[in-house]
Amino acid sequence: MAVPLPLSSAPTGAEYLRAVLCSPVYDVAQVTPLQVMNKLSARLKNTVLVKREDRQPVHSFKLRGAHAMISGLNEQQRANGVIAASAGNHAQGVALSATGLGIRSLIVMPLTTPDIKVDAVRGFGGEVLLHGANFDEAKAKAIALSEQEGYIFIPPFDHPAVIAGQGTIGMELIQQDAHLDRIFVPVGGGGLAAGVAVLIKQLMPDIKVIGVEAEDSACLMAAMNAGQPVDLDRVGLFADGVAVKRIGDETFRLCREYLDDVITVDSDAICAAVKDLFEDVRAIAEPSGALALAGLKKYVEQHNLEGERLACILSGANLNFHGLRYVSERCELGEKREALLAVTIPEQKGSFLKFCQLLGGRSVTEFNYRYASDKDACIFVGVRLTGGQTEREEIIRELRDDSYQVVDLSDDEMAKLHVRYMVGGRPAKPLSERLYSFEFPESAGALLKFLQTLGTYWNISLFHYRSHGTDYGRVLAAFELVGHDAEFEQHLEQLGYDYHDETDNPAFRFFLAG
Repeated sequence: MAVPLPLSSAPTGAEYLRAVLCSPVYDVAQVTPLQVMNKLSARLKNTVLVKREDRQPVHSFKLRGAHAMISGLNEQQRANGVIAASAGNHAQGVALSATGLGIRSLIVMPLTTPDIKVDAVRGFGGEVLLHGANFDEAKAKAIALSEQEGYIFIPPFDHPAVIAGQGTIGMELIQQDAHLDRIFVPVGGGGLAAGVAVLIKQLMPDIKVIGVEAEDSACLMAAMNAGQPVDLDRVGLFADGVAVKRIGDETFRLCREYLDDVITVDSDAICAAVKDLFEDVRAIAEPSGALALAGLKKYVEQHNLEGERLACILSGANLNFHGLRYVSERCELGEKREALLAVTIPEQKGSFLKFCQLLGGRSVTEFNYRYASDKDACIFVGVRLTGGQTEREEIIRELRDDSYQVVDLSDDEMAKLHVRYMVGGRPAKPLSERLYSFEFPESAGALLKFLQTLGTYWNISLFHYRSHGTDYGRVLAAFELVGHDAEFEQHLEQLGYDYHDETDNPAFRFFLAG
């Protein structure tokens, strides 16, 4: 078994280098692959490589730092047991390492921690105490218990031994590809970024190391601006693995000295990166795991990089499965592949068809509408883009040139999070209408065929459609009809799509019917 080297409270770069080289992490951790992302490389005109830390036994890099510290405890400390605070990944690393060394472990986790991470900690032999609304409250509880009960506190990032353990990733990166130009590292508390940066700068200082933070938990950026670690007023929990209110003192010292740059990204960009990882290497990353790739993509765009070898660290894959719903909904916006618009169109037959034809063959990804008055209709519409921001501006210009009132909602967080699901309600006057659900092939022209067959003859009083990337699209539509209309029934059959009469559906009657 390797023996970790003792480190002072503020080790030099050379001391960190020796500690990384002698690290005992490979007693439990694996050397993870560095994979080329071929599709993204072609798109970005750079060679993009991803370091697959999701392949570790605990599906994240945190095992390295936890084991580096725990394996260095003396016999008395081991007998006392260890305690840690974590949103999940550090917790699993501590639990696995401690159990393997025959040491009792207690993990304090925030109440918001996904079940998958709580269950995994218990599966690795750790005891779990759920406490606090966020990491910082869990950490305060863990420290209090360590003082009261004698546990040895294993910090998630702000300790030289933990930092040295994470630095082994940097060693592997240059062993796997000595020609890297830049390495992008996710930043939460800063342990991974500090460890990788200090190692790289001791051995290959020409390689740039860039830290990437989530915009709503950018504690390193705040510390850089203030010149010292500061508390954020609040942190976002979407990328819960990096939801840290305050950067560590030692990690900040190292990051400030050794990182070449820091960049922040929003949640939509993270969602787009999750999708990129799945499409390219079939990895399902947690949001914080895709953070570095999101930063890489933004950095390439901002600095017009081309022809470089760029590595990013996929730091973890402990994703709450239900979180994929949000990721799937937002990834197209993060990639600038979808525009969300509020458009006012005339309330008359054929107006939606005319609107779609004006889009020039572009795919409509979403359409929400409910009759409000006899004059105008305000629709919530999504349009798939292939030309990014430039195409979005072009669509808006074309619609306005044709006298449509348009409001761009693509960057409106409330619209994306709430309003898109709330468009509708009851009509302003009683309507004689029938409601139908339709299923049709998700192919070019399918929606236009629907509108040309039905939308030019009968007034559509309600319409909802959202593309989910499946083989079949689903539409909910209501038509103004008086009694039995044989011609309408004939057109339904002519359409050739599966349909069902939903007029008596209780949800429709309760929330939407006139």
